[in-house]
Formats: sequence, structure tokens, C-alpha cells
Amino acid sequence: MHSRRLTPVETVRRTVELAQRYSVGDVRTFSPAERARFLPRGAPDVPIDRSLSFELLYRLEPELYERLVAAERIHPAVLEWLPNVERVVEIGAGTGRLTTALLTRCSHLIAVEPARPLRERLRTAVRREAARTIDIVDGFFDALPVSDASADLVVTCSALDRDAAHGGDAGLAEMERVCAPGGVMVVVWPNHLDWLSAHGYTHMSFAGEMWMEFRDAEEAVEMTEIFYPHAAGAVRARGEARVSYDVLGVNPPRDLTYKVKQR
Repeated sequence: MHSRRLTPVETVRRTVELAQRYSVGDVRTFSPAERARFLPRGAPDVPIDRSLSFELLYRLEPELYERLVAAERIHPAVLEWLPNVERVVEIGAGTGRLTTALLTRCSHLIAVEPARPLRERLRTAVRREAARTIDIVDGFFDALPVSDASADLVVTCSALDRDAAHGGDAGLAEMERVCAPGGVMVVVWPNHLDWLSAHGYTHMSFAGEMWMEFRDAEEAVEMTEIFYPHAAGAVRARGEARVSYDVLGVNPPRDLTYKVKQR
């Protein structure tokens, strides 16, 4: 079996860490709306910060992003906790790490994803199993293309942040707008717990050791060199496909916060 031949750009970037992966010229991939959102002051700062690097990753190397999230297994208790409802809106759906689980819990799902390459990969992932139950649409947290009070569950996974470009207070307000009275708003793998708590969200965390689970030890080294370069030496020394979140120094995907919309 032959592996796919890398393009010249892929060959150059293959093991370059995220903080150094993209140049100022790469921002040309952004649409005018994305440029206004992510580059409000014009040309980006150099070096490009981690948040902007992820936005470029989604658009320039969606297959690399998909390999990363494939290793980030959401705690099964988080998935079990999510309610079975009629209508779901998922924001920042990406390539579908949470989407496929949601499809088994609802009659209709609207998946909102602003990065076109990720939407295309998501469509491919769900085409066979959910052609009639899912709408995949373009949209940002603070301008959801969804009707008022139209969802029993509004959920996002590792996409919402406190800064305005990635949700902020306006994003939380939009989640509440599209949630039906008595419905629930959920942030899976949340950041900024104090901020969410101040907005009425309740935090839950599920016990148990968790790992990132890569295809093999070689991929574990490659991916940590890109996304967690400080831990790459330890991962290389262990030579295993599973990498503990403790080694990476990040909280694993075992948490959620939720808020029930008042009737």
C-alpha cells in the first residue's frame, strides 16, 4: 500500500510547530468577512499568535486539524449527559467530532461552521448517515443564521472563547437567542470558567484518566511537535500512540458547562 505523496508546501510544513507554521502572506486565504473579524487592525502581528494560527490551520490544512481532533476523544460521560431532543444547533462544528454523536440524539441538527474547508469535510463525513437530518451552514457565534427560540439544545465544543472574534458575550447572547424556553445551552470542553459562571453557567467534570489517542507512535511525535512542542521530547522518549493530557499540560475534554433557558 502506497502512502499519499506530500505536496511541496506539506513537505516544508510537516513538522513546523503551529507558532511558526504560517506567514503574513497566508492570511490571503481569509474571505473579506473573515479578514474584518480576525484582522481588525489590518496586517497581523508577527509572529502570528496561536489563535490566528488555528484559524489559518482550519482553512489551509483542514486534514491536519482533522488528525488532531481524531486523537482528542471526548469523555464518554459528556456524550451520555447530552439530552435527547427534537432540535439541536451546534456552533463551531468543525469536521464533526461532536456532530456524529448529536445526530443520534435529535430529529434535526443545524451545524454552524465558519471555515469553508471544515464544512466541506463535515458534509463528506455525514453524507451517508444523515442527509435528511442535518443542515450545515456558514456562520459565526455572534451572527447565527438560525431563527429565534428554534433549538432545544444549543451546543459547542472547544470553539467558544471570551474574545469577541471567537464568541465573547455576543456569542453567548446568540446562543440564548436561538435556544427555546426550557432548552439547554452547553459548552463542551470550556475555557474561562469564571466568565461562563458569571453568565449563569454550571460546571460539570467527569472523572477518569484520559489520553490523546493517535494512530501510532510516529503520529504522536509528529502531532506533538506541531501542537505541543514543549512535550515532544517526552512523547518521543515514551514511543507510544497514547499521550496523557498531563504530559501535554492541558485539561482533557471531560468538562462541560450548561445553562437552562428560563421559560
